[in-house]
Amino acid sequence: MVKSMTGFGRCEVSEGDRKMTVEMKSVNHRYLDVNIKMPKKLNFFESAVRSLLKTYLQRGKVDLFITYEDLSETKGVLRYNRELAAEYLNYLKQMSEEFCLESAIDAAALSRYPEVLVMEETRDDEEELWKLLKEALEGACRQMVETRSKEGENLKRDLTAKLDEMLEHVAFIEERAPQIVAEYRGRLKEKVEELLQDAQIEESRLATEVTIFADKICVDEELVRLRSHMEHTRAVLNEKDSVGRKLDFIAQEMNREANTILSKANDLEVSNRAIELKTGIEKVREQIQNIE
Repeated sequence: MVKSMTGFGRCEVSEGDRKMTVEMKSVNHRYLDVNIKMPKKLNFFESAVRSLLKTYLQRGKVDLFITYEDLSETKGVLRYNRELAAEYLNYLKQMSEEFCLESAIDAAALSRYPEVLVMEETRDDEEELWKLLKEALEGACRQMVETRSKEGENLKRDLTAKLDEMLEHVAFIEERAPQIVAEYRGRLKEKVEELLQDAQIEESRLATEVTIFADKICVDEELVRLRSHMEHTRAVLNEKDSVGRKLDFIAQEMNREANTILSKANDLEVSNRAIELKTGIEKVREQIQNIE
């Protein structure tokens, strides 16, 4: 199935007081280039996130945005640093003795000293956190693949229509080529007769000149290869794997054959059709740049 490299996916997963949201969008790129923006506490999963994306996407520049919310009341735990409190008390006693000061320190006052009481954030269970993130990622990826597939079908229809138009030009050139040789033979014969007037024309010499001309303008091989490339393109459009690079290579080969046909063209109608062919191939190449 042909897929576009342009797509969008979003998925939101909630479990209790926790919510994970994943949004992703993609545009054309030669390779798979992923840019991830997520909370620091999820950085541990970056490698796993990239590995998961590769199972759904092969090419494209992907921007991935992950947000995580924890609305539970027990976000942190209060910790009492007994050793540090003892140090504070010890130094306060020394100060009161050295400077003859009254010591009126109590527990409430001591608790306000730095780092005596610390609120530590509780750590989420990594396995449960990854389960939530994975579910959201897979949901967003499935939606992106769906949007890419729909756009890919549109691209496939457009490319098929362009191939049909190009085949019409090929058929015209195939039909016109023998006529060009016949017309040249007629013109050459008239010219020779005019120059020689009533003299006898050597048919063998005339046939030789026509043969040389026919060889110079013959595009049979190019037309056969061009048709083959077009049929190959149709076949590739029905393959299931990533086909963008393969189609781009075939389009380059089609363009090479069209260039040769145009260079050999010795007829205005054939030249015009060859130019139309090149224009059609260029349009095909532009569309192929959107295919994964």
